[in-house]
Amino acid sequence: MSNLAVVTGGTGGMGLAVARALGRDGPVLICDLDQKRLDTARAELRDAGVNCSTTVCDVSDPQSVRRLTEHACSIGDVTSVVHTAGVSPSMGSAELILRINAMGTVLLNQAFLEIAHDRMALVNVASTAGHQLPKLLRPTSRYRRAFEDTESLNAELLSICKRFPRQRRPQIAYVLSKNFVIWFSAAMAARFGAKGARVMSVSPGSFDTTMGRLEESRGAAAMAEVGALKRFGRPEEIAELLAFCAGAKPGFLTGSDIICDGGSTAAMSVSTMIDMARRH
Repeated sequence: MSNLAVVTGGTGGMGLAVARALGRDGPVLICDLDQKRLDTARAELRDAGVNCSTTVCDVSDPQSVRRLTEHACSIGDVTSVVHTAGVSPSMGSAELILRINAMGTVLLNQAFLEIAHDRMALVNVASTAGHQLPKLLRPTSRYRRAFEDTESLNAELLSICKRFPRQRRPQIAYVLSKNFVIWFSAAMAARFGAKGARVMSVSPGSFDTTMGRLEESRGAAAMAEVGALKRFGRPEEIAELLAFCAGAKPGFLTGSDIICDGGSTAAMSVSTMIDMARRH
C-alpha cells in the first residue's frame, strides 16, 4: 500500500490548500460533510495533479469518524493526518462550536491513535484565539474529561459559556474550544509517542479563507492590522506549514503548538486585547 494523507475539512480554503500541498508527495483522502462540495474539491485537486479520493465524515459523530479511519486504512498506509475541520463564532451556536471543535478533535485523535505507527503524524488546527485565554482562566481540570467522557467534556465547557450573555457565547465557545485543542494535542503526545507517532497543533491567525472573512468584522481584521505583516495570511502559506508538520522531515516535533499569524500574537498587549474585546 502507498502512503496516504488524510485531511478533514478538505473542501474549505485551508483544507483544500493543505490537500494540494500534501498531494505533491502522494495520494490524499479528503473528508467533509457535503458530497457535492467534496466532488468539486476532488475535481480541482485532480486538475492540479493530485491523486485525491473523498469520503463524507462528521467529525462530531463517533461512528462517522470510525468509518473514516476504516476507509483510510482500506486505501493506503496513513502517514499524515491534518485536522482542519472546524467552525467559527459566526457559523453556529456555542454548543455546535464545542461539539465540532472540541469533541470532534477528541474523536478524531482517539480514532487515529488506534492505527498509529512510527511513520504517522497528526496535526490539529487550533487558533491564536486559543492563546488569548489567560492561563489562570484555562479550565484544564475540565479538559481532562476528554479522557473519560466526551459528552461530559462538552457539557462542562458549555456550562462555562452559559455564564456569559447569549450573544457572547459563540465567541467564548470558540476561544475555549481552540485552547482545548492546544492542550489536548500536547496531552496526547505521550500516547502517540508510545507508538512512535507524533501529534501537535498549529494555531493560525487571520487568513484569507471563507471562514476567516466571516470573522473579519468580529476582530480578525483588527488582529491582522496589529500584526507585523499588516495583512491576512494566504491559505497556501498555512498549508505549507501544516504539510511540513505532518510530513516525515520534522521527526522530533511533537506535543507542541506553532503559531502562524503574521506576528499578531507577538504584538498583542493586554490593553490591546481588552480594547479589541470591547469593540468586537
